[in-house]
Amino acid sequence: QVQLVESGGGLVQTGGSLRLSCAASERTFRSYAMGWFRQAPGKEREFVAALRWTGGRIYYADSVKGRFTISGDNAENTVYLQMNSLKPEDTAVYYCAADKTYLGGTYRYWAPYEYDYWGQGTQVTVSS
Repeated sequence: QVQLVESGGGLVQTGGSLRLSCAASERTFRSYAMGWFRQAPGKEREFVAALRWTGGRIYYADSVKGRFTISGDNAENTVYLQMNSLKPEDTAVYYCAADKTYLGGTYRYWAPYEYDYWGQGTQVTVSS
């Protein structure tokens, strides 16, 4: 069973930066897309950013556009999330996710159910 392992979370002040990393445990693992979600206490898991390897399409939630950047290396099964200008409302557990296959139709990159594999999560706390 493939595991996704996140790292890079921590405590940062408002306006600071963090870089999250996520790597798949198996070198032969290949995915259609990888993404980041987050979940704050008492709230539902929400989409942050996603990267489709084919064509290099990238998607962001409106709340992070211009501040966060997703990137990755398909050959290394690794995806990153560079987070700049962090705000207290960015505080959450951040999860890496991988979508194994694409079956056609509208690609719902924003939907957690679209993804097959999840990391254990890494805490990001932004102090005011």
